[in-house]
Amino acid sequence: MFLSLARRRASALCFRQSSPILNRSLWTSNKAPVASRFQASNRKTLPEQPQRRNYSDNGRERSTVGVFTPTSAAIFIAVGVGLFYYFKYEKERLLEEREKERASRQYGRPNVGGPFSLTTHEGKPFTEKDLLGKWSLVYFGFANCPDICPAELDKMTTILNASQKEHGDIFLPVFITVDPARDLPHRIARYLEDFHPSFVGLYGDYDATKAVCKKYRVYFSTPPNADPNGDYLVDHSIFVYLMDPNGQFVEAFGQATSAEEVTEKVREAIKEWEQETGRKV
Repeated sequence: MFLSLARRRASALCFRQSSPILNRSLWTSNKAPVASRFQASNRKTLPEQPQRRNYSDNGRERSTVGVFTPTSAAIFIAVGVGLFYYFKYEKERLLEEREKERASRQYGRPNVGGPFSLTTHEGKPFTEKDLLGKWSLVYFGFANCPDICPAELDKMTTILNASQKEHGDIFLPVFITVDPARDLPHRIARYLEDFHPSFVGLYGDYDATKAVCKKYRVYFSTPPNADPNGDYLVDHSIFVYLMDPNGQFVEAFGQATSAEEVTEKVREAIKEWEQETGRKV
């Protein structure tokens, strides 16, 4: 019995030594869990690799922000110089145009006004020389005018009230009749009572009326042989003429121009005249 047990152990030992493949597979199977745990621990403890800096991306970002390069500096300076000379040119051009406009107003004024000889509603002689020394507002109309003439004379009254309050008594409103057959001095005097008290009414015979209307380029339709007792209307130009203290024409204001607009134009004309002449009325 002892001998048989010894033989069994010897045969088992021989089988193990004679099976290297089996021994290797058993060894690896036993060692595999240990290796995997070692690799896992290595992955956790290894330090992170530093990231490389992408210089191409950095350059792209700088170009997006806008680097003040020599090229951009040159462009900036060139644009600035160009704008400087442009605005300088524009300023000189505007000054030149303003000077031309002033010169045209001074030397290229319409030839309005001139010598005439009429009589006031008080029976006194009146010529173009009596316009000198004040700002004159001259209107041509007739006493039998139903609506337009009264409206324009009312507008002149408003202009005079506002302008005299601002500038003083430096204005002379003049009413010249274009109906010499009916508008005698007493009738003109009565007609002007409804308007500004400083109005001067002027009348003359047909030839004198025609002559002054030609000087101021006024159209009127009264015939030379009109009946003083006739019931007729007179067609005529509707303008208020502004004359400066030298008797020179400044501007003509039509029926559509409001009293406020005329008052502003008068204010501008007075200011410009005082600057040019260096004196006040």
